[in-house]
Amino acid sequence: MLLCMSLLFTPLTLSSPRGGLVLPNRIVVAPMCQYQAVNGEATDWHLMHWGNLLNSGAAMFTIEATGVEPEGRISPGCLGLWDDRTEAAMADKLHRARALAPRTAVCIQLAHAGRKASSNVPWKGGQLLTPEQGGWQPEGPSALPQLPHESAPTALSAEGLARVKKAFVQAALRSERLGVDAIELHAAHGYLMHEFLSPIANQRTDDYGGSLENRMRFPLEVFGALREAYQGVLGVRLSASDWVEGAWDVEQSAVLAQRLKAAGCDFIHVSSGGVSPQQKIAIGPNYQVPFAKRIREASGMTTTAVGLITEAQQAETILQAGEADLIALARAFLYNPRWGWHAAAALGAQVEGNPVYWRGLPREAQSIFGAVSVGSR
Repeated sequence: MLLCMSLLFTPLTLSSPRGGLVLPNRIVVAPMCQYQAVNGEATDWHLMHWGNLLNSGAAMFTIEATGVEPEGRISPGCLGLWDDRTEAAMADKLHRARALAPRTAVCIQLAHAGRKASSNVPWKGGQLLTPEQGGWQPEGPSALPQLPHESAPTALSAEGLARVKKAFVQAALRSERLGVDAIELHAAHGYLMHEFLSPIANQRTDDYGGSLENRMRFPLEVFGALREAYQGVLGVRLSASDWVEGAWDVEQSAVLAQRLKAAGCDFIHVSSGGVSPQQKIAIGPNYQVPFAKRIREASGMTTTAVGLITEAQQAETILQAGEADLIALARAFLYNPRWGWHAAAALGAQVEGNPVYWRGLPREAQSIFGAVSVGSR
């Protein structure tokens, strides 16, 4: 039973063709690349990381950007789900992590990095790796590099587009076998789906470039193929703005959101940027919330706000204002893996928690744990 009228701790149902996924609160752990996979396979790092965040108090945890083919990884250390080997590694780590945590929905973000693939890890500069450095030849909508000094990606042919679409579908089927509760298509941060949307990266002259309708075509085709193959909760993470004059912006994003809604999209996760080094981001608390608000108003879709939301009352205020339906945090959970507990204490609410941890609560937070179910999967 809730102890307060906090919207952050009010249940929300994500509907899908298969039925509803009931989230006990509105807190989502956003996907965060860990760069700790080996040949795409999840490792003990992921077991630790996932187990930690499944005990965070969030209603849903999102697995990091997961490459649908080897060339679609951001870096050689990125997670993948493209064959039996990578599926088995993820199944092992995920099932063990879930067995030791309270009931927490798991979403997986399926991704293709496009022209930003074959990159080094961020703490080593994140620059494009050559094949001699362990990298590979990236692909994109057009033969335009992310950075001027980098070599150009290969422009995807019609056969390449079909191959990528099939890879997304196969990864979704593997995700379903893993028992995930939701799938998120990554169309943000300058990766392949976003590259098709943005005129900065997409200068094709065929049916997939030029007009807004053409630039939306491939992301919508991929989403449509996923929707046909997967009947569970399916959403999209979108960069609502390139933060570059005359490029992809929130009004085009609103049109895309309306099209996604009509195609059966169950939620949209609104971020921004990543496609151009020329971006000028007005960064600060809530800096992406206006994008979420606009897209929510335009589409009527369940909408997730993210980006420098770090405090419980800040998250509550966004929800109370009707600017979003869900609140996602990423780095805040790395800094404070029990952020959901602290938010419940601050707002007078309850979360599920493993009783092993109960004795660690300070006196003023003793009431945050309600009923507990551990090892339910």
